[in-house]
Amino acid sequence: MTLSSKIQSSFHIWNDIKTKLYSILLFPCFFSSGIKSTIIPPLRFAGLSDISIGSFVTIHSNCWIQALTREGSDTDSPKIIMKDYASIGMNSTISAVKSIVIEEYVFTARNVYISDHGHKYDDVDIPISHQSVNGVAEVRIGAHTWLGQNSVVLPGVTIGRHCVIGANSVVNTDISDYSVAVGAPAKIVKRYNSKSQSWVRV
Repeated sequence: MTLSSKIQSSFHIWNDIKTKLYSILLFPCFFSSGIKSTIIPPLRFAGLSDISIGSFVTIHSNCWIQALTREGSDTDSPKIIMKDYASIGMNSTISAVKSIVIEEYVFTARNVYISDHGHKYDDVDIPISHQSVNGVAEVRIGAHTWLGQNSVVLPGVTIGRHCVIGANSVVNTDISDYSVAVGAPAKIVKRYNSKSQSWVRV
């Protein structure tokens, strides 16, 4: 083994150890957590006690995941649920006030944004960051769905099972099961035909 290979191998081992320790330290902070999930640091977070992750979940580095608290919100159930084998890509943001459910085997690419709320801008004399949220509506992403790089999922959206959302798409309406959707706003361009067992253009 060359010196370069040894150095790279050492870095991989150190990163694995760091990731395992980081994950172990954070798991008790969650509403609930399954087995063999991985959180790759760094992670920006808030409200972990309102977030539930299943087993074999992977949250890649530089994500921002937050469950926000507002007056009258339900504190007895998690606001963000990531089910088994979900994988959240690097630099992604997930922000919930009410409910975001990410089902089994959902994969997101880098820089994906998912939110169940917007921001008020009622008073132009007050910075937007100091005003409260609005447009709160539940979000659900069905099992075995892939969200492409830089895609955005807006409040109130349900994306079905076995869907593909193209890169740079903005999803502001529901997407039915077994669909491919692209664009801003996202439109369905293909559906899976179970009889012919092929994808058919819409």
